[in-house]
Amino acid sequence: MTKEERVREILARLDAEYGTDLACYLVHEDAWQLLVATILSAQCTDARVNEVTPGLFAKYDSLEKMAEAPLGELEQDIRSTGFYHNKAKNIKACARMLIDEYGGEVPSDIDELVKLPGVGRKTANVIRGNIYQIPSVVVDTHVGRLARRLGLTAAEDPEKVEYDLMTCIPEDHWILINLDLIALGRSICKSQKPRCGECFLKDVCPYGEGRSS
Repeated sequence: MTKEERVREILARLDAEYGTDLACYLVHEDAWQLLVATILSAQCTDARVNEVTPGLFAKYDSLEKMAEAPLGELEQDIRSTGFYHNKAKNIKACARMLIDEYGGEVPSDIDELVKLPGVGRKTANVIRGNIYQIPSVVVDTHVGRLARRLGLTAAEDPEKVEYDLMTCIPEDHWILINLDLIALGRSICKSQKPRCGECFLKDVCPYGEGRSS
């Protein structure tokens, strides 16, 4: 089986297992809320972020209120997401920059997005894919780990992984591959104890072949 054939088989099985609906794991109502939620998700689970954001967005229900939030108070509001000092500082600065330089609108261009405080390529691609439906590959720890195990990349650097996946994955699966690999990484292909014997990709995965546990 060639790599191209293997990729097609992997995608077909992922589609069969998880479907093809594009569903964002982070709860949000608009672009700026998703941007804030994604900043909060760094080194934090989506589940924890989703516990914090309903109260956060009820309290700060506009970019203006977020930008003007007392820093210490905002830190306490997001404390449970970890790294709350930097996250609070970046969220306030990001909200202010969106107001002052972008008229309160979250840009779709990746070069503009990564200028925002606290926003890297991962966060930018979350916005591009989920808000603007621009085909984008989001590389988090799950995606990077599974992409390497599946033999889709040898790179450790997330940006290199992103480009490798964009090269071998058809564009219509760029957003889906992130959702699918996160789901697989959380349920079966865990970092420390992958359950290869249970995986529906075992026979097309270089890492999983021959592993029974």
